[in-house]
Amino acid sequence: MKDFIAYCGLDCENCQARQATINNDDNLRREVAKLWSELNQAEITPEMINCTGCRIAGPKTPFCDAICPIRQCAKARNYETCADCKEMEHCEKLAMITANNPDALNNLRL
Repeated sequence: MKDFIAYCGLDCENCQARQATINNDDNLRREVAKLWSELNQAEITPEMINCTGCRIAGPKTPFCDAICPIRQCAKARNYETCADCKEMEHCEKLAMITANNPDALNNLRL
């Protein structure tokens, strides 16, 4: 499995939070924080936008690091990704992502 595929199947390599982190781009951090705040109806500050990737060593956003139920579940089960789980196709946690992003599920199926 490609290193930049998150536990849920999202492609971290193309994530704007990761791009802002690796390029130290504060303007992009502000843009991502604003967008994610609107999408999640929660205050997300530019300082929170630091992430190298879900399964890559380095910083994570607060949500990904400590709150994401998908990441927490996969890590607790010592899975490389959700693709290792026999319940993947029917998982309600995973559906939070895959219902709106079919590419994530396809990434896990590869």
